[in-house]
Amino acid sequence: MSSNRSTFQSSSFSYASSTFNGQTRSQTQTTQSDPSGTTVHRTSQEPGQGRHEERLEYDNAGRRIEEADTKGRIEDVTDKEQSEKDREYEERIEDEYAKREGGA
Repeated sequence: MSSNRSTFQSSSFSYASSTFNGQTRSQTQTTQSDPSGTTVHRTSQEPGQGRHEERLEYDNAGRRIEEADTKGRIEDVTDKEQSEKDREYEERIEDEYAKREGGA
């Protein structure tokens, strides 16, 4: 008996940055989807403040999965370690966007 299950995987990344009167504001969003659901990871940084991070998860029916201790919370991750691979990837993406905007 053959299975008609389909599999897929999708990823997207966006980065936005704006500078006004020497003050820079930036935002990133990474979205990853597969048959089990979708994960959205957002970061933002306002002038003079630490970086904030938000992670949202949805099941394969599109229902939000909420963790009891992080429900709707945005947390400061300035002191948390990020994997070296993730950090390098974000730096390359930011460099690429800076090149496209003529900043590098």
